Amino acid sequence: MSTHKTGSTMYVLAVAGLIALLTWLFSDRIAEQRNPNREVMSTRTSGGAARVVLLRNRAGHYVASGRIEDVAAEFIVDTGATDVAVSADIADAAGLRRGQPRAVATANGQAIAYTTRIGRVQLGDIVEHDVPATIVPNMGDIQVLLGMSFLSRLDFRQRGDRLELEQRPGVAPRGDPNAL
Repeated sequence: MSTHKTGSTMYVLAVAGLIALLTWLFSDRIAEQRNPNREVMSTRTSGGAARVVLLRNRAGHYVASGRIEDVAAEFIVDTGATDVAVSADIADAAGLRRGQPRAVATANGQAIAYTTRIGRVQLGDIVEHDVPATIVPNMGDIQVLLGMSFLSRLDFRQRGDRLELEQRPGVAPRGDPNAL
């Protein structure tokens, strides 16, 4: 192998290594920009209700980590969605049963989805039970759209780049099997 060819190969390998190193170093920063709420912080109101404040990401969305049943998932808050919409992968991992098929309009066009009910949806310390939802097979990179079937159970308001969500004072989470 000629010295020139060896030098070119070493240069290409060095550049590829540098790109891989930079990608690894900045992957957390990129993930933080996409989901600034990976660690959802909760507080309690004076009445004992759970309260969560979400920060808007650079794209203008409220993205947060949460749980469907006991499965970790990434939520995108969507006040325009009637139900919580769950990807097929998350639904399968959470053991959600597919109910009646129905046509839905998504950002990617028309799709067939399936009705279901989620036993437990958690965002920080906010937990709701028996939440109507839809399993959507082709949601792309989206795992869960947190729609109004969950959000309507809460008080919420937007202030600047923050979305404040709060369980209603003195009201047990709807569908809570432990409620009196």
